[in-house]
Amino acid sequence: MSLFTSNTLYPVTASIPNGYATQITDKQKNKIIFLDVTPARTPNLKTPSDNSIVPIHDTLIAPQINKDIIYENIKPVFTILRIMGVLPLTRPQAGLNQFQIASPSMLYSIVCYILLISYVLYLSLHKLQILRTAEGRFEEAVIEYLFTVYLFPMLVIPIIWYETRKIADILNGWVDFEICYKKLSGRILSIKLYKKALAIAVIIPLLSTSSVIITHVTMVHFNLMQILPYIFLDILTYILGGYWYLLCEILSVCASILAEDFQQALRHVGPAGKVAKYRALWLRLSKLARDTGLANCYTFTFLNLYLFLIITLSIYGLLSQISEGFGTKDIGLAVTACCSIFLLFFICDEAHNASHNVRTNFQKKLLMVELSWMNTDAQTEVNMFLRATEMNPSQISLGGFFDVNRHLFKSLLATMVTYLVVLLQFQISIPDDNQRQMETEENQNQLNETVVAETTKMTTSLATTILTTLAKKKQKN
Repeated sequence: MSLFTSNTLYPVTASIPNGYATQITDKQKNKIIFLDVTPARTPNLKTPSDNSIVPIHDTLIAPQINKDIIYENIKPVFTILRIMGVLPLTRPQAGLNQFQIASPSMLYSIVCYILLISYVLYLSLHKLQILRTAEGRFEEAVIEYLFTVYLFPMLVIPIIWYETRKIADILNGWVDFEICYKKLSGRILSIKLYKKALAIAVIIPLLSTSSVIITHVTMVHFNLMQILPYIFLDILTYILGGYWYLLCEILSVCASILAEDFQQALRHVGPAGKVAKYRALWLRLSKLARDTGLANCYTFTFLNLYLFLIITLSIYGLLSQISEGFGTKDIGLAVTACCSIFLLFFICDEAHNASHNVRTNFQKKLLMVELSWMNTDAQTEVNMFLRATEMNPSQISLGGFFDVNRHLFKSLLATMVTYLVVLLQFQISIPDDNQRQMETEENQNQLNETVVAETTKMTTSLATTILTTLAKKKQKN
């Protein structure tokens, strides 16, 4: 039974069975609707009002950092570098990092560096006395050069001063990235590296001090006043490795967060504008990855070459003692070689992982996106995003000299083997003191035998001449 027979909104001829128009039943049911809106935020993620008071957090107890996140997470390592007078960075306000030549931080750094240079010059007048044994002179000379090489990191301090301005720009760039991410996602960038940075700032000085003490106790006449600059420079070397690890880890974490957010956003909405915003944010992250290598270009180029030299000399010192067995002196060389190899691998591996996460992993997320349900504009934006990841390299390059990755570590090891072969061949070609003594004794014995033989021959000839003369005289008589 029909409730209505006609309706002015529909043609008169159209029947309305049971009060429903036939056009309603013919309407397409599976129609996709795209909403160019931001998903509703959960109650826990609402932005506080301007009149609210942000509670103060004690980062040592509850490391929940809400602004200037990158600097606050790696602040312990920056604090160690500033105390050592290596990084004269000034912060007039939160979120603003500067380098000023006429600043108290720079003055403090210059004073610390002058004191270090003066102390090293004073110690140069009282050279370290190497524990000498029966080894050849060439090996002992190499070990003496090793303790001179240990002082090379003094040269890296002015290099870091030169690059502090670029490091400040990197930190300011991270602040801009945090702001853009919060505007796009409505959340604070979730990075939890404060505990790792605090552990690095505490453990590395302890391990570096122990390593230097072990090396000096086993290899030189131990003197506490002489090892202080070595401890300072060893801590500087390894704390720079920790600083590099934190920078690369931040890049990896941010890339993972951005990829997950992008994939989650595409599950709910499919607008072209949303994809374009994520592409712009990824381009900013890729630029930060490249600028990280440029900002630390000369510092880590010098550090990699320094570690290469230390590893080569230390391993040569170990290999030169194989024929006579390992002794107490080799403990310090083994510790130095292992720590340096580990640090060099760590630098190359972390940079490799950061570059991989920023580019390759993000490309995988884009390739896994289902495009069939998106509109044409969204599909175009995704394709442009994928092309942007291909055209914008995210490798961490040290000023264009070389890319920091696992291939660099392999190349350095191959070069190191070549130098070790040359050094060992050079050692074999130079006889040691025992060989020289044996050759001298052998030459002396040969000389004595020759003299005795010549004397005997002369005596025999003289006796023969005398007897012949006497015989001739007897025949005449």
